[in-house]
Amino acid sequence: MKNLSGKSAIITGASRGIGAATAYELAKKGMCVVLFARNENEINNHADAIIREGGKALAVSGDVSKFEDLARAVDHCQEAFGSVDVLVNNAGLIEPIARIAQSDPEEWARVADVNYKGVYFGMRAVLPIMEKQQAGTIINISSGAATGALEGWSHYCSSKAAVLSLTRCGHKEYGDKGIHVVGLSPGTVATDMQVTIRTSGVNPVSQLDPSVHISSQWVARAIAWLCAEGAEEFAGDDFSIKTEEGRRRVGLID
Repeated sequence: MKNLSGKSAIITGASRGIGAATAYELAKKGMCVVLFARNENEINNHADAIIREGGKALAVSGDVSKFEDLARAVDHCQEAFGSVDVLVNNAGLIEPIARIAQSDPEEWARVADVNYKGVYFGMRAVLPIMEKQQAGTIINISSGAATGALEGWSHYCSSKAAVLSLTRCGHKEYGDKGIHVVGLSPGTVATDMQVTIRTSGVNPVSQLDPSVHISSQWVARAIAWLCAEGAEEFAGDDFSIKTEEGRRRVGLID
């Protein structure tokens, strides 16, 4: 198991949900965290809380659909902490849920910009540094939607399929250079996104009882596990915590 203490991580979509929980979890493991999101107030509040608890954190506001914003976050991470060891590509959208013929082209494209291009931009920003370091871990938050079509989710399903392909391409190009690119498919998570899905009433996922959704903290623990030991084994593909086997590997269940 890798010692994470003193290592640095950039987490996108860190203002709430999985991203915020991951920032706290990695900071607890001794990592220096850069919280990246559009909501400057929220990430500043989280960074301040982590620092009050004795951790090291930095808030950088920006939009993952803009490469220059992610490049700036990478620069800040390197300047503040001396390296860029982990990137967690977490930022993602699913609104608005609509069948293709009723979808708004601009809103559909916005989801592709965040969910797909945002992951590429993050990878593009960190890989030159990781290649020089001959080490690094990139975790792309994936979904079962990457391999399964769902009504009303054409933007989300296709963008997650694209992310899975980026994960595989990243591994093929950089796996022999000490860089592990891996996807994490968490299943349904109790975040604001699930509220949107349930309100839509479209496809079976919207009908799920809220009690079946796992907590953001579980996903954060899985991300920490991948950083510490699992990324190399599962590099180039998606690791899932939807199954008992996956949850047991992470230590979420006995």
